[in-house]
Amino acid sequence: MPVKIRLQRHGKKGKPFYWIVAADSRSKRDGKYLDKLGIYNPNVNPAQIELDVDGAVKWLQNGAQPTDTARAILSYKGVMMKNHLAGGVRKGALTEEQAEAKFTAWVEEKSKSIDGKKSNLSAAKDKAKADALAAEKAVNEKRAADAAAALAPAEETVEETVAEGDVETPTEEVLAETTEAVEETVEAVTEETPAAEETPAAEEAPEEK
Repeated sequence: MPVKIRLQRHGKKGKPFYWIVAADSRSKRDGKYLDKLGIYNPNVNPAQIELDVDGAVKWLQNGAQPTDTARAILSYKGVMMKNHLAGGVRKGALTEEQAEAKFTAWVEEKSKSIDGKKSNLSAAKDKAKADALAAEKAVNEKRAADAAAALAPAEETVEETVAEGDVETPTEEVLAETTEAVEETVEAVTEETPAAEETPAAEEAPEEK
């Protein structure tokens, strides 16, 4: 029975999540499988990969063929390296201890590379956040400067008007004219009012007889 090591899709639409499985090459992609070897989550950066290295090596030694994507994942996690070392042990080119030491050294070097990549991603993320805050601050400062510039001409116009004497203040002549007009109005009203009739003189009292 030909066996394939391949990805079996799970997860939601637009956010795929994969199982790494060993399955009959004649079965459907998401159908039954013989063995679940790990998971692959491409929705995070770096991608999350959990893999049973020894189980994958055993399937390779039994003739299982990985797909291109599965081979890249197996190589990334050191499965192909360990399978190669196991072949050298079978041929007597090196001992198991030597093969294990080489594989451990390879894993440590790979871990350092992954940690460096994570640090770079974190630094890039922090820098992008700082740049975004700086850009937002610059925009706010520009808005404040534009608002201040818009208010400045109006204040200058008011000051210039007051300085040039455009705002009229009542003078002594104007006050005199106003007082005179009020007095004329009072006189006119007085002339139009009819004079009171004279009161008839009291009649003399009759003399006593």
